[in-house]
Amino acid sequence: MNILKYFSIPGFFNAPLAVSSIPRIMAGFPLSIILTVVSFFLSLVIGLFLTLAQLNKHRWIHWLARAYISFMRGVPMIVVLFVIYFGFKTDALPAAIISFTIVSSAFVSEVFRSSFIAIDRGQWEAARSLGLSYMTTIRSIIFPQAFRISIPALGNILLDQFKSTSLAAMITVGEMFMQAQIVAGANQDYMSIYLTIAVIYWFFCTLLTAGQNVLEQHLTYPH
Repeated sequence: MNILKYFSIPGFFNAPLAVSSIPRIMAGFPLSIILTVVSFFLSLVIGLFLTLAQLNKHRWIHWLARAYISFMRGVPMIVVLFVIYFGFKTDALPAAIISFTIVSSAFVSEVFRSSFIAIDRGQWEAARSLGLSYMTTIRSIIFPQAFRISIPALGNILLDQFKSTSLAAMITVGEMFMQAQIVAGANQDYMSIYLTIAVIYWFFCTLLTAGQNVLEQHLTYPH
């Protein structure tokens, strides 16, 4: 650890503390991943239903979905998180999952909607001429193509969702940022620890981006 002191900047960055804090910060990584994976999966499911509601021929269903999406896109995540946690007296982890899910599902729905619209209208008409039901057309023809188109935008939502898990620290969920705050408070060195957690988030976001690129290439050039 002695060599690390040469990377320190007095009064700004303590390299030995930053390195030694990584295991403690990473103790919150499993919760960060749980929050990201569960809420993103649920966002995909709810977002798809919201998209179908927007495309529904019944106007009242369409406008209910539009109102929900407009509201969730316009309210800060932290406000929704506090309403669910403090207002509804929900436990911290479920409150975080619910909040991330209902907000992200609005953005996912808009991504799916634009992708559905991008599918050539002739494919809908061809499916109808073959006697396929609406749900069969969606499941077997439209959604696979729409999902492929949606991957870049969904990847951005996933990155935002992973970074947004840091907000769960505001309601005492012990994810990575919460662990970073504990270490920073114990050592009274917030800059060093916050720079460290910033690099950790950047590292994992880089891995997620690489995974997204691999998936895009696989779906674009299937073997």
